[in-house]
Amino acid sequence: MKPTLSVITVVYNNVADIGRTLLSVLNQTHPAIEYIVIDGGSTDGTLDIINTYKSRIAKLITEPDKGIYDAMNKGLTLATGDYVIFMNSGDEFYAADTVEKVFATADDADIYYGETEMLNARRESLGQRRHKAPAKFNWKGFKFGMSISHQAIYIRRTLAGPYDPAYHLSADIDWIIRAAKKAKTIVKVDGYVAKYLVGGMSKAKHRQSLQERFRIMKKHYGLIPTVFNHLIIAVNLGFYWLKNRRTND
Repeated sequence: MKPTLSVITVVYNNVADIGRTLLSVLNQTHPAIEYIVIDGGSTDGTLDIINTYKSRIAKLITEPDKGIYDAMNKGLTLATGDYVIFMNSGDEFYAADTVEKVFATADDADIYYGETEMLNARRESLGQRRHKAPAKFNWKGFKFGMSISHQAIYIRRTLAGPYDPAYHLSADIDWIIRAAKKAKTIVKVDGYVAKYLVGGMSKAKHRQSLQERFRIMKKHYGLIPTVFNHLIIAVNLGFYWLKNRRTND
């Protein structure tokens, strides 16, 4: 029996990108996908595109929400699959056979994860994320930054609790850490498994996002280790900036 994957897409007024995301999910070769789309009440034509594929969407909600994580929690409430993954508007599975390859990697892992390719607004590749997905991952794996994007992590549904509404920009970090604490087997998939469209609220409100990340890491790792780890993060960022500055020059 192949595991059922609940794929959840959250969208609000993103007519430019929703079509790519929908087709990325609907064209997967894996036969057992439950597709859930949560729309925040779009008025820009997004719903027209969604309705084109409505017959192939298992569950669709269109109503106002209290923010992205409230919408994502609605999707989790509806999910019935063995595993869940979020592929929000603008993001894509890396290829049509990505899900099939993920579940062929190992039997019955609690979490699967892989690498993410970054895309700019023109859908041009920016290459791999600065935080490369580690060869081994556990709940302590985010102490130096979010090394796995939420588009690239498949979590057993019974381990995936709701997103904490106390966080408005970085609740996905807390969500993954909490699931990883409960996981017994975590397996890395070779190569890219997702495409991520750079941008979003966390980039627009970068300072607030960083403050939330610090609070989350302090909660899970403790204050003193988090302060020390952030010093290492700052040094690594400095080296990364200098390296890329020289490359650009």
